[in-house]
Amino acid sequence: MRAEQNSYGQVVNSFYELEPAYVDYYRKEMGKKAWLIGPVSLCNRNVEDKAERGQKAAIDEHSCLNWLDSKKPNSVLYVSFGSLARLKPKQLLEIACGLEASNHSFIWVVGKILESAEKDEPKENCLPDGFEERMMKTKKGLLIKGWAPQLLILEHAAVGGFMTHCGWNSTLEGVCAGVPMVTWPLSAEQFYNEKLVTDVLKIGVRVGSEEWTSWNIERKTMVGRKKVEAAVERLMGGGEAAEMRRRSKELAEKAKRAVEEGGSSYNDAADLIEGLKSRRKAEVGSAGK
Repeated sequence: MRAEQNSYGQVVNSFYELEPAYVDYYRKEMGKKAWLIGPVSLCNRNVEDKAERGQKAAIDEHSCLNWLDSKKPNSVLYVSFGSLARLKPKQLLEIACGLEASNHSFIWVVGKILESAEKDEPKENCLPDGFEERMMKTKKGLLIKGWAPQLLILEHAAVGGFMTHCGWNSTLEGVCAGVPMVTWPLSAEQFYNEKLVTDVLKIGVRVGSEEWTSWNIERKTMVGRKKVEAAVERLMGGGEAAEMRRRSKELAEKAKRAVEEGGSSYNDAADLIEGLKSRRKAEVGSAGK
């Protein structure tokens, strides 16, 4: 709070058209300065930047894209809970069973496993027997264990949904790709991001995650396979899903226009630079007196 009060303003990785009511309230009602200069992920223009985003991908991006090329448009669900989240083996088991039961193709970034307090819960049991072999044989699922080329995956025409922990970077990347989401918040501000996605923007469905904990703390509750399957069916089906996909595509276009010359984020970035230059000039002039 003190840092915010003493600051010149805030630079935000977002764009005005995504949340205009909140931006207007912050600027006008609260009297705060804010420059929305995002989505910054749109600065990644070439394949290498999109694939790595600061880290080396755990899978060759070409093999990943070839797998996606074999799928129909909007037929694949991308599943990732970010780089910090830790899920216990039983929760991973429920996710796997729910994904398989949905009968939709998927790419699942299997993250790091949380060490469970239950001694009878070995890591080896985090996936159903024969799960990986079945997914490889049927080409229904692609598992990535490690860093994934998320931007490349999300923008592929075959991807029609994104199961996400609602971290802000991932949420924005989903918006930029025009992909609706299954929301599964875990920690931090992610439950607020879920409300934005599902209630305000109406481009997502909740899986039913209700327990907030720190990213490295074991959860007392678990989302069952039936809820996973139901959420995937809602997002990847017709009717409601088609409307969410339409709204998602509209937001993606607005995001792209925002960072182009003359767009809201482009103008905010220019205003920020000019403001800082003027402020610096005034400080130098004042010091010389």
